[in-house]
Amino acid sequence: MENKYLDNARVFKAFCDENRLMILEMLQSGEKCACVLLEKLNIVQSTLSHHMKILVDSGIVSARKEGKWTHYFISVEGVSVAKKILIKLTDIIETCDCANCDCTDNS
Repeated sequence: MENKYLDNARVFKAFCDENRLMILEMLQSGEKCACVLLEKLNIVQSTLSHHMKILVDSGIVSARKEGKWTHYFISVEGVSVAKKILIKLTDIIETCDCANCDCTDNS
């Protein structure tokens, strides 16, 4: 059984680091080679690999290998899933549907 909370947390983890937000901003204009990301971020390869693993594991970013370099791009499907998660989690429910709560509104 999939753990939806773990999957959702992976998506939000992708957005909670300034380097990952910069990477996402760079990828908005299209696919980028890791070498380009390294140069623009001024970080070491191991740090970039760490951030890219989080972004790829979240589904927001996809990757493809070309020779010794990996090229990264924003996943349309991953973005759609992230948007749906955010909408679902922030949708305000007007009535309580739980059987064992202390809510005053049991309508």
